[in-house]
Amino acid sequence: MDSYLFLVIALLVIAVGDLVVGVSNDAVNFLNSAIGSRVASRRTILIIAALGIFVGAVFSSGMMEVARKGIFTPSYFSFAEVMAIFSAVMITDILLLDTFNSLGMPTSTTVSIVFELLGATVMVGALMYSEATQPAYAFTDLINLNKASLIIAGIFLSVGIAFTVGALAQWLARLWFTFDLKRSQGRFGPLFAGLSLAIIFFFIAVKGLKGANLGPSVDAFLSEHMLLLTGLIFLVGTFLLWVLQKKRNVNPLRMVVFAGTFSLALAFAGNDLVNFIGVPLAGLQSYQLWEASGMAADAYSMEKLAAAVQTPKYLLFIAGGIMVVTLWFSAKARKVTDTEVKLGAQGAVSERFKPNALSRGIVQAANGFNNFFTTVVPNPTLDKLNARLRTPNLTEQDRPAFDLVRASVNLVIASILIAFASSLKLPLSTTYVSFMVAMGTSLSDRAWGAESAPYRVAGVLNVIGGWFLTALGAFTACALVALLIYYGGNYVALGLFAVALGFLIYSNRRQR
Repeated sequence: MDSYLFLVIALLVIAVGDLVVGVSNDAVNFLNSAIGSRVASRRTILIIAALGIFVGAVFSSGMMEVARKGIFTPSYFSFAEVMAIFSAVMITDILLLDTFNSLGMPTSTTVSIVFELLGATVMVGALMYSEATQPAYAFTDLINLNKASLIIAGIFLSVGIAFTVGALAQWLARLWFTFDLKRSQGRFGPLFAGLSLAIIFFFIAVKGLKGANLGPSVDAFLSEHMLLLTGLIFLVGTFLLWVLQKKRNVNPLRMVVFAGTFSLALAFAGNDLVNFIGVPLAGLQSYQLWEASGMAADAYSMEKLAAAVQTPKYLLFIAGGIMVVTLWFSAKARKVTDTEVKLGAQGAVSERFKPNALSRGIVQAANGFNNFFTTVVPNPTLDKLNARLRTPNLTEQDRPAFDLVRASVNLVIASILIAFASSLKLPLSTTYVSFMVAMGTSLSDRAWGAESAPYRVAGVLNVIGGWFLTALGAFTACALVALLIYYGGNYVALGLFAVALGFLIYSNRRQR
């Protein structure tokens, strides 16, 4: 057996570990609203999310394009150089994500994989370029700078837009429902739920099943009749939920949270699954192409890697099963979820983060704006607003972190923003959008009181700082690992794979 075959096997083995750390990190995207609102038992919530993950994985669009040609131009690289890039990416990815999971900090798997690919490509490309006597290409030809630029722009845009839209939507929803859900839910619940279900269906069709290969006729039908189907779901859903509420005392908002949890889990598996298995499968495909060529590893060009390839369904089936098992048993997934739920909890909880000068400054600035707002708006209007936004007095044991109105808004607004970005082909991170929407709705819902606000803002700043650290750390660490593999060869790569796998096993045992 040649060393490259061992390297491919190591890539596939480490892909299992990457699935584990990836699900542990991204579970917060679709679990926090259901768990925070205590819409059902944790077991029921996990069953719904697991179904969404499995369906999304089986109908996934397959191999990740960015792994093969999104960041680098394959025709300029040999098989040996491509394998150095892929190995460095997987080693770095599993260590980086597991570190964030151990800290309970949600980060973006999309950003991490893109910047790891970029870091490894820059390092290997620079070494190739420096060793070439008379290169027939420019260094910038090796790298797809447009893709990286879009990712960076997406980071900044998603943070601000998601927070602002989430805060505004929750403010309007709370004015509509107030905190007295027993009275307002009977009047507005079915209408709000029908509209929410229609939006969630649109999100599933645009984002969750994007590229699922359901067949030309099904894809064409969905594309041509999307607005009609969305309108029918709104009308039928509103009517059925009104009937069920009147006749069976069914809470329509619970149906929204269940549907939203399923849809976000489906979208996560259908689109983010490729973040974890895209690189290993690209490595396997590269090995198969090279082995059939009969050429030397450093002489065979990987131009065929740019061709479109579909992942075998049985691999997606296995990947979905691994993700479901991880969701059910991962202690780190619970830790990451608890971080976001506590940051958005209504009222006092045991705060995890300590306030700092920046968080206190932001709170003071917000108080100044609030004071200005209260002086401009007439007192009768303020009295009416305060009456509708008055929070209930419940002990911590009696209340969930937030109610079903906020849980529904979290899911619906995240679905809208992610589906809209997908339709425009913008690379927004689902983690960034989901987290910032939840923080925006928390602020608007007066969950951050005068005493807790500095702690909560400090927590949000810590998480956002971790996101930028993800990009910088992924790029730098992966470039260094690629340097070691480029000069050390395949056996150095195999040694680093063993170290990464051992670290993951030790880390998970310690967490339990």
